[in-house]
Amino acid sequence: MFRNTLRMAAAKRFKMSPLTIGTHNGHFHADEALAIYMLRLLPTYHSSELIRTRDPTLLQTCHTVVDVGGEYEPSTNRYDHHQRTFNTTFPNRPTKLSSAGLVYLHFGKAIIAQHLNVSEDAAEVTVIWEKVYESFIEALDAHDNGISAYDPKAIAAAELKKNFSDGGFTLGAMVGRLNPNWNDPTPSDLVEAQKVEDEKFLVASTRIGEEFSRDLDYYTKAWLPARAIVHNAYAKRLEHDKSGRILVFEGQSVPWKDHLYTLEEKEGGGAKVLYVLYPEKPTLDAKWRIQAVPVSKDSFESRKPLPEAWRGFRDEKLDEITGVDGGVFVHAAGFIGGNKNFDGAKKMTLKALDL
Repeated sequence: MFRNTLRMAAAKRFKMSPLTIGTHNGHFHADEALAIYMLRLLPTYHSSELIRTRDPTLLQTCHTVVDVGGEYEPSTNRYDHHQRTFNTTFPNRPTKLSSAGLVYLHFGKAIIAQHLNVSEDAAEVTVIWEKVYESFIEALDAHDNGISAYDPKAIAAAELKKNFSDGGFTLGAMVGRLNPNWNDPTPSDLVEAQKVEDEKFLVASTRIGEEFSRDLDYYTKAWLPARAIVHNAYAKRLEHDKSGRILVFEGQSVPWKDHLYTLEEKEGGGAKVLYVLYPEKPTLDAKWRIQAVPVSKDSFESRKPLPEAWRGFRDEKLDEITGVDGGVFVHAAGFIGGNKNFDGAKKMTLKALDL
């Protein structure tokens, strides 16, 4: 009776709309929540209707189906990843895709091109497509497929233990919390109960979609324009240190870490950049910062922290210790410091290289 009622309701919606997206009902996850959001960014799907069901008959009526149905076939817009034989990954990445990764694989370039107002074959589209996958989508794919960020056997062998729980700090956990609780009141009418569940799913889809859109906005409007600036500073690094260990941004700081690591990886070998210098603001009287380069993008450990003897000191006392005028501070952890002007910052940095 319930299935027939849902079929009738879905069939009625299908007749009113030329395009429907299907996904499963019940407990929802980050991957299909994001997949639906991404599809609806495109004109083809912008006004689409959503059917959440596991009924094969209803799913057959849908133009596009994600995360359910046991089929991956782009030619018929079927994007499920639960099949035993499924092993598709994003180009040059090892993680098996979820429904979010599948939708991004096939529609991501169109979404990015639309955002940039360029053609899909523009070079910058591919750059952003790859970067957003690695920085955002891949973690969702891994989460949904039960893939750990670290090799569990290696962690066990090293006898490493977590200092605290971070399980509730992920986007997947955020979406999970938006599901109905087991003891929430549920309407007795089954169609109404499904409607309530669908509304919660749409909240989750919008919520994770907003994070995706913010990420896309950052990489297109801030990260990508910074790329040329970092490349230019990297090309000039030998002007400040004969071994190229100092990177200087002359106008203002930009997001540099990703671009620096990519440049160093492509160049291979040679001395790595240890310190980055930049003004606090784009004015002639700006103070200058000295930042130690982390060993990796997400690490709190620096390749070469500022000297231990300098750490935690400020102003005149710092000048006395470093032998350089204009000192402002050096952080107690040694990852950042400052001077009142560029010349002073550079002198401090050259001294730090030899200590």
